[in-house]
Amino acid sequence: MINRTTTVALAAAVAAAALMSSGANAQTANADKEKCYGVSMAGKNDCAATGSNSCAGTSKADYDAKAWKYVAKGSCAKMEVTLKDGKKRMGTLAPM
Repeated sequence: MINRTTTVALAAAVAAAALMSSGANAQTANADKEKCYGVSMAGKNDCAATGSNSCAGTSKADYDAKAWKYVAKGSCAKMEVTLKDGKKRMGTLAPM
């Protein structure tokens, strides 16, 4: 019984270490990027601030003002999109 318990505990520790490592790698990979709201196409968002599209790839509309995607740091405010009504809008670092 002790041997099985030790094996389960060791497996749990290894899994936890792997999860922490992958989280650190994701943060490092995104260090040169910023969240840009209102510039992602439907189904191409990385996440969202609120609403029914809070997970990656779940936005239902182009350029959803609450959906964001990672872009190169410093480029968000320079990104311009054209909405369905023909109006133009810039990306923003905060939900609209």
